[in-house]
Amino acid sequence: MLLHLYIIRHGQTYFNRYNRLQGWSNSPLTEEGRADALRAGRALSHIEFAAAFCSDTSRAQQTARIILDANEAWRKRESGQGQEPEESCELAQTDAAELTADRSFREQFYGYFEGQDMGLAWWAAGAPHGTPTYKEIVATYGLAASRDFLKEADPFHDAESDKEYWQRIDSGFHLIASQAEEKNFHDGNNILLISHGNTLLSLMNRFAPHGYDLSVRPANGSLTRFDFETDKPLDQAITVIEYNTSMDPNTADRRPC
Repeated sequence: MLLHLYIIRHGQTYFNRYNRLQGWSNSPLTEEGRADALRAGRALSHIEFAAAFCSDTSRAQQTARIILDANEAWRKRESGQGQEPEESCELAQTDAAELTADRSFREQFYGYFEGQDMGLAWWAAGAPHGTPTYKEIVATYGLAASRDFLKEADPFHDAESDKEYWQRIDSGFHLIASQAEEKNFHDGNNILLISHGNTLLSLMNRFAPHGYDLSVRPANGSLTRFDFETDKPLDQAITVIEYNTSMDPNTADRRPC
């Protein structure tokens, strides 16, 4: 089954604004963060989503709620009104719209370094390896090493290793695939997923072909789109359609399905 994933990075939070590591910890959306979500919601208001997923962090759930509240088709399904067949794409055969919040979709866990200044945290992780900044760690050793170095530097070793991280993230895609089967999603259904900056960058590093600019993290409220073939092994299942697209409602993709 082919699903079209519309992946939005959550709106700006105070930790984003203060340049602090924010994985499983939370800080509230700023005013700009709520505006990020509202712009995304308005830009995608014409898209009919068969289902919606997000991490169980408050910033992701709040972003999802703002986006879905701006979506007329979703509101009708939530209220049980439904839609006339000629007005809608063929949707999943579910009784009502449902937002699934799950830990599988969380950002990378930074352990002891949660909430710390990014520069200081990455210095602690990279300096023992001769790479005192995040950019130098990734350029020299790769993105996977950045996770392993941070776990190594964590005095409690609670931060996720690269292996631990991908085991959890992969389980999120398996959750989407299992729901697609259990709830009778249809080929070509659109799925909303609220994600996180480092996770989006990690997914792009894993699945994207050459040609995308991955030197900059995706903006808060930006859109990334994947096609997900649920019946294939995950490493063969993802096709990148677009990355880090601004959600200016005057330029957003307006395809109905």
